[in-house]
Amino acid sequence: MRPAYNSEPQYGVTMLTREDWTKATGAPPAVKGLVWFTDGSKMREGTGARVYGQSVGRRLSFSLRRYATVFQAEI
Repeated sequence: MRPAYNSEPQYGVTMLTREDWTKATGAPPAVKGLVWFTDGSKMREGTGARVYGQSVGRRLSFSLRRYATVFQAEI
């Protein structure tokens, strides 16, 4: 049996303008599916990341320790 690879992504990324976000309550109608927000920050104690799932009402915060960069936390 030959392996078959499906390289099509199973997700999509939608980049909206500020106007798209401000003219509607909740997620803009252009967004279909789950909406997630991420935030990375660096403090004296280390770097941390937060994730919020608007559609599912879930929040997650965790530490990435002292040596992670803000860029790594954002990713």
